Amino acid sequence: MVSPAATPTPLTVSRGVRLGYAVGSFCTANFSAIPGLLLLIYMTDVLAVPPLLAGFIVFLPKAWDLVINTLVGQWSDRTVSRWGPRRPWMLAGSIILPLSFGLMFIGPPLTGVPAALFVGVTFVVAATGYALYEVPYKAMPAEMTTDYHERTSLLQWRMVFVAIAIAMSGILAPAIAGKSVAGYRQMGLIFAAVLLVSMFGSFFGTARAPFTGPQEAEGTLRGQLAAARTSKPFLWLLALCSAQTLAAGVMLAGAPYFAAYTLGNTTATSTLFAALVGPMLVTMPLWVWLARRMDKRGAMILSGVLFAAGALLAVATPLLGSLYAHLCVVMVGVGYAGLQLLGFSMLADVIAYDGAVSGKRRGGVFTGLWTAVESAVQAFGVTIYGAVLAIGGFISSDPANPVTQPDSARTAVIVGLTIVPALIALSGVIMTLKYDLTAERMARATAPSPS
Repeated sequence: MVSPAATPTPLTVSRGVRLGYAVGSFCTANFSAIPGLLLLIYMTDVLAVPPLLAGFIVFLPKAWDLVINTLVGQWSDRTVSRWGPRRPWMLAGSIILPLSFGLMFIGPPLTGVPAALFVGVTFVVAATGYALYEVPYKAMPAEMTTDYHERTSLLQWRMVFVAIAIAMSGILAPAIAGKSVAGYRQMGLIFAAVLLVSMFGSFFGTARAPFTGPQEAEGTLRGQLAAARTSKPFLWLLALCSAQTLAAGVMLAGAPYFAAYTLGNTTATSTLFAALVGPMLVTMPLWVWLARRMDKRGAMILSGVLFAAGALLAVATPLLGSLYAHLCVVMVGVGYAGLQLLGFSMLADVIAYDGAVSGKRRGGVFTGLWTAVESAVQAFGVTIYGAVLAIGGFISSDPANPVTQPDSARTAVIVGLTIVPALIALSGVIMTLKYDLTAERMARATAPSPS
């Protein structure tokens, strides 16, 4: 069996394929958001795991991502099948990830170090399933169209589904989980089912996706990794997006602590997430328009500034109250919407540019490295927040033995959610100035050779 031949340079992608591709974002958003939001507090406040150990448990399985994601990227680049090079691996991930995700939250009744070890092992298996699905999934937009701006338009559909999934993760998941073992088990089962349905839906929904990428894969993994290491646009994009992902990961981990210990209302986690994802549902057309008017780099700088400003302003929450905090999060959400849309659109540009220049299909390794770094960075955000709590003297507990946190711990909760991510996001803005893969450069690289 052979991979399908490239279609004749289509500029637009059909609505059915857009929707079929977009529904897969329920996997991306839920698997990123739920562990980032709930895994740390699940271990510290339900399983009585010390915060520093819990932070490391969330982060350490990501070391495996550096291996498995790169391998999956190479495998998908070199796969020859009637389903194309990407979709067979998506199917494998659709089977593994939902099962292992559920096990993360429905394991045996353990506490302390044994509980941390069990969560860590199941997280590694889940990360493997995620790599099998997400790495080829991220490579597909670069191969669906040859048009620079159509990629942004295509991905705005994806970001709408991301917003819906983040709302589910940030509003429904904490409400279902509560602060009990039974609640977390129920949440794990429900969202495992959501993952299963959405991942299979995307697999079948992309069956008719056009394929415009190079037909010849890079021969060796070493060659593919060398291409990624020597691609200046890829390295700068990876660096700047990693900074923004790290900032978001720190804020995500801090949200339930901020709700509980700063706002004094554990249910505020849900309303904070509503304030975050609301802008993502309504500002996507605006960011598509801004990307055309300012180019993607300019719009990326604007979105990073908005994200950092909203985070920094939230430091005044103890003085100005809950409504003020939610307005700050709305500003963060507007910036976050732009960062998400533009980051993935620019990644598709980098893959398409590399394919046009080299004539080789190696987007899978690009997305494998990207996904590995993205997952590790986001998990490291949890570790950073856990370290900030530890420095502040935060005391871990379980529901049967509540504790009163010292003032230093309450200060650490605020600093970790505001000043720390704001500074990280601003570093990403500075790096964006070095990114130079513009529309004009893409047009020169993809223009037909004169006959």
